Amino acid sequence: MELTVALTTTPATRAFTDRPVDDATVAAILEDARFAPSGGNRQGWRVVVLKDPTVRQALRDLYLPGWYDYLAMTTHGLTPFASTNDPVDEAAAVERAGDFAALGAANPGFAEQLDQVPVLLLVLADLSSLATVDRDLDRVGISGGASIYPFVWSILLGARSRGLGGVMTTMAVRAEAKVLELVGAPAGTAVAAVVALGEPTEQVTRLRRSEVPDFTTIDRMDGEAFGIR
Repeated sequence: MELTVALTTTPATRAFTDRPVDDATVAAILEDARFAPSGGNRQGWRVVVLKDPTVRQALRDLYLPGWYDYLAMTTHGLTPFASTNDPVDEAAAVERAGDFAALGAANPGFAEQLDQVPVLLLVLADLSSLATVDRDLDRVGISGGASIYPFVWSILLGARSRGLGGVMTTMAVRAEAKVLELVGAPAGTAVAAVVALGEPTEQVTRLRRSEVPDFTTIDRMDGEAFGIR
């Protein structure tokens, strides 16, 4: 698949067929993804391929509470878990999380069936390998992810190039301590993402995204828009 096509037609896929994905294909995807850039070329990612049904179910169960909080906040008009949220407003929103848990039990979706996706990868980060240059700022840190998430995106592009679909989700971070215990990760490890892969039930070829001038300006954030509409 031509690179530009892959870049512009790779959606977040959460619905998969039952068709299995063989280990050789997963290994080939990771083989390509390992060339992703990282700070100092330290390649601080670690990947756990989850196959044991018991482990998969345990991860799903750890994932779900955060997902229901997410839905409750969204319905309340909040950006879920945003560092700028009012804590009182957020607490009021998550009081409805139980309603979404009941809906999920009645009509299972991606989250409730996370353990059943064809390929389930837990991407971890070795914190000692990450140059978190915003470590001492008085805000939520984001810079360390620059050495991990290009690798995750490369996994998704590699899957797309092979006719597969996938999605990166960070919801398991909400239960990080228990997730790390589940997979026997040592101290100094962080949960970066869960990646689900498989054959999509529908091939999406047109994505909707903001135009370049909507998010790009010249010289200043309030400067003239840059790009062609």
